[in-house]
Amino acid sequence: MEACRRMRLALTIEYEGTRYRGFQYQVNAPSIQGELELAIERLTGARARVRGAGRTDAGVHAEAQVATFDTASNHSTATVVSALNHYLPSDIAVKAAHVVRPDFDARRDARRRIYRYTILNGATPSPLARRFACHIRHRLDVERMREAASVFVGEHDFRRFAAPLQDGKTNSVRAIHSAVVSVGSRRSAVGGGSSMPYTDRARMDETLVFEVAGNAFLRRQVRRMAGALVDIGRGRLSVNDLQAMLDGGQTDKVAHSLPAHGLCLVAVEYADYPPRMAGTSSDG
Repeated sequence: MEACRRMRLALTIEYEGTRYRGFQYQVNAPSIQGELELAIERLTGARARVRGAGRTDAGVHAEAQVATFDTASNHSTATVVSALNHYLPSDIAVKAAHVVRPDFDARRDARRRIYRYTILNGATPSPLARRFACHIRHRLDVERMREAASVFVGEHDFRRFAAPLQDGKTNSVRAIHSAVVSVGSRRSAVGGGSSMPYTDRARMDETLVFEVAGNAFLRRQVRRMAGALVDIGRGRLSVNDLQAMLDGGQTDKVAHSLPAHGLCLVAVEYADYPPRMAGTSSDG
């Protein structure tokens, strides 16, 4: 019998990151990658290494993470989606599967990543939003935050907005394509998708959404960018302070990191994914 030809599949994945130690595989803790690899093994009978577009941190969510794996199985992409969702826990779902070129790299081929950080800015917490929004009681100056967000756009050294760089040599320059602060919107201004799990008008008016798109991000960069905007909204930082932090100027100001549960990877964009060839998606 002729051996099955190996092919590369790309998955678009949605997950709630609350109970996971992040996307990347952990030996003694649950991870998104670990659950995906287990589900793939149960489907195909073979172990496969999953490679994601981004290593979201512990507690971070995703609407459309992209991950690849190689397989010799001959299941249709529709079967792959259905079967993996059968084996996966309820807080992870495969939204689509596509056959991609053999050298497609979910991380290196990504042209743009879009993240959303959601803040509930009201006097009382929301039990419905507690896993997806950071609650801040102090009233924030949204206009100042909007002005400050625009400073992020362009190419900057984000060393002061990242977790410590392990080797000290990592390039910390990143290009930010857009950075927007919106209020009360059920739709994402940059990447689409709802920002909160309810329709109460008062709650929506208390919802602030920081959305940022860039070529790539350092570890904890978005959470610290959002933290700096909150400090500006509270009057603890100025726009000039923010500019000095980006320019490497003399300043003792720091960007505080907001909690992980408010952050969501909204989308990862590519030149050729999803592929436009007929019969390569979970729809055909």
